[in-house]
Amino acid sequence: MKRSKRYSEAVTKVENGKEYSLEEAIALLKDLPKTKFDESVEVALRLGVDPKHADQMVRGTVSLPNGTGKTVRVLVLTKGAKEKEAQDAGADFVGLDEYAEKLQKGWLECDVIIATPDAMSVVGKLGKILGPKGMMPNPKSGTVTMDVAKAVKDVKAGKIEFRVDRNGNLQVAAGKLSFDAPKIKENILSFMDTVVRMKPAAAKGQYLRRVTVTTTMGPGVLLDRAALLDELK
Repeated sequence: MKRSKRYSEAVTKVENGKEYSLEEAIALLKDLPKTKFDESVEVALRLGVDPKHADQMVRGTVSLPNGTGKTVRVLVLTKGAKEKEAQDAGADFVGLDEYAEKLQKGWLECDVIIATPDAMSVVGKLGKILGPKGMMPNPKSGTVTMDVAKAVKDVKAGKIEFRVDRNGNLQVAAGKLSFDAPKIKENILSFMDTVVRMKPAAAKGQYLRRVTVTTTMGPGVLLDRAALLDELK
């Protein structure tokens, strides 16, 4: 694939094979040639797990202390009194049957979907549409709940969901490049601490195999795992 001049220049600033401290990596990301938009700072992990086994699945949520920097559009699938509760909490879209029908027809102008338990008989029929996109409401991620106000506010404030893929990889956006470096670091450490604490008992050998940080359009910067784990202690 042909790379842009900006990307090619950025690659020359990253020392091949070097493992950077988190502070060094963030400083380097900020020093790379800029794009015309505010890029996300992404963290990519390679974990020593086999997600084909249920007892080695790594999935959860974390509230980033400094938010994601993104405007998150929230759809709440519910009915009755909970509709007003969701609206008052700041949900962008609220309803049930009308939005279920729109989703069936391909509408997907939202980033997170929250549902109340009594709506799941309708929401369950959307599994084939929402499942592959990673947007199916789930009690484990806090997106199936009667406390829709808290769920909406948490998502709007920077709560993100993560799930390891079938190859043991995990990637999330942990803020924006425009954030101050200490805020980016705090977000990344919060995410890493959550993932490390979720190490499955069934996982054997090295759990955290590789950690890379990057920007939306930039090259990956390899982190020093040992130093990173020391910061989490």
